[in-house]
Amino acid sequence: MFDLKAHLKTLVEAHAPSGHEAPARAIIRESWLDFVNEFEQDKLGSLIGIKRATLPNPNQRKIMLSAHMDEIGLMVREIVDGFIYVHRISGVDNRVMLAQPVIVHGKRPLPGIVAAAPPHLLTDEETKKYPPFDHLVIDVGLSADEVDKLVQIGDLITSDVPMIELQGGYLAAKAMDDRASVASVTFALHELQMMQHSWDVYATATVQEESGLYGAATAAYHIKPDIAIAIDVTFADQPGVPSDDASEMGAGPAIGLGANFHPKLFDKMIEVAKEYEIKYQIEPAVGATGTDAASIQVAREGIPTLLLSLPLRNMHSPVETLNIKDIERTGRLMAQFIASLDNDFLSAIQWDELKAKTEG
Repeated sequence: MFDLKAHLKTLVEAHAPSGHEAPARAIIRESWLDFVNEFEQDKLGSLIGIKRATLPNPNQRKIMLSAHMDEIGLMVREIVDGFIYVHRISGVDNRVMLAQPVIVHGKRPLPGIVAAAPPHLLTDEETKKYPPFDHLVIDVGLSADEVDKLVQIGDLITSDVPMIELQGGYLAAKAMDDRASVASVTFALHELQMMQHSWDVYATATVQEESGLYGAATAAYHIKPDIAIAIDVTFADQPGVPSDDASEMGAGPAIGLGANFHPKLFDKMIEVAKEYEIKYQIEPAVGATGTDAASIQVAREGIPTLLLSLPLRNMHSPVETLNIKDIERTGRLMAQFIASLDNDFLSAIQWDELKAKTEG
């Protein structure tokens, strides 16, 4: 029996910031072993699990499912008298780092805490502001000599928090962005074990999304998919998030609508969601999104792409919060979508101008 919550916990508690995804990749490979026929890995490090079609696939059609496995993190910038000063990797928010437990990945993992000067010693002006990154230090409890032996500039630092189970199916952890989406891909692969499908499925855990969407670009070039679905997180309703930018938690995935996405893939996904009574919502995007979809769409000659997003609170923090039902619904929707694809589907989504030329 597949335990989605246990799988998610293993994923989010792994330490694997952008460019250093090996620990997450090993966990995902192990989790996908029973669900795919073979693995590939591109030269940047993205993991690709291939589930072959169970029905005839004469045109060797491929669908790519893309979710990134990297997380935000910190790097050692300077060491002064045993205290470690940091630089951010990607989008770490200095407002929420103070007093957080971390792991410094030196010659051996060192537990530490993020600290700053006591408020009693700050000026009136300083008490009105969050400490900037230059003022944050990490204390690992060792002497200056011991720290110098074990830590060097450039070593990685990651938040060290367990997944917390809240009420009503809500879960909070670091790295939900975007390992919750990886979990939805795993759930889709699990669902596909009980279905027949005529397209090959390329489940892809990409690297370096947070540092520039790089893994999706190289993986798409490697796979050469006919169509692709990127899976990521989006802003959920919470104080401070404008209602126009928020999706509802527990109401299913947000299906992207806009220039970054193929309109006929959008129509097909809505059709499948309605047919199988899977909750969904629509998220308009006026241009390119900051997700794998932006890189995949323009890879090679262009790839018809769609985006499914999980509503998430507290994005880019150690307590990113979502509802596990949204992960399940996203995985189930992808599986049903894949099972609905026939060998003529690609011709059905060609741009109207191209079809007109062909028919003429």
